[in-house]
Amino acid sequence: MLAQAASQLSHPHALTHDVVATPPAFEGTLPYTDCCYRAGEEIYALGDRASALYQVEFGAVRIFRLLADGRRQISAFHFVGDVFGFEAGDRHNFFAEAICATGIRAYRRPVESELAREILPVALEALVRAQDHLLIIGRQNADERVAAFLLDLMERQDGLTRIELPMSRADIGDYLGLTIETVSRVLSRFRQKGHVHFERARNAEIVHPDALRAICE
Repeated sequence: MLAQAASQLSHPHALTHDVVATPPAFEGTLPYTDCCYRAGEEIYALGDRASALYQVEFGAVRIFRLLADGRRQISAFHFVGDVFGFEAGDRHNFFAEAICATGIRAYRRPVESELAREILPVALEALVRAQDHLLIIGRQNADERVAAFLLDLMERQDGLTRIELPMSRADIGDYLGLTIETVSRVLSRFRQKGHVHFERARNAEIVHPDALRAICE
């Protein structure tokens, strides 16, 4: 049911697009401002007032929280067209940070109950993504987690086998619950087996998607 509601939205999912579609529920109803962020720049912090909803116009965003021991847990990556910043209360429960040079459209958070119902499909898409993340990190071994992550990136970038990886290996590890060394070893193993070809550190071609799917099964 959640996936069906989320599928009603049509978002481009890559790092660069000439035009980003405004969510239908936002069009002509919510005032907004456009902002640009440098790599590593904070968009909002844990505890900040949740006064806006954010849409990625270009670039990429990581959502994370710092654990008591200083470790970082990344809960989500957002790409072009994604809307984020949904909160149950009036404060943010996570940090949001630009991974690379990133453009953000910040919409004033709606308060009217009728409009809140209209943006439900947008919020449901974010919930579906969170569920997908739980499925990925719930896998038993590192190979399964990394394979599922690469397939998810491919799906979110319009199903293209040539994908962009704006995040670092450390980011991937903090997202999958793995060390950076483990992520690097798994990616190297996939490359040696011919499953993936890395054109540059942040660009890859999924040569054999079916091989990655078989790892996940």
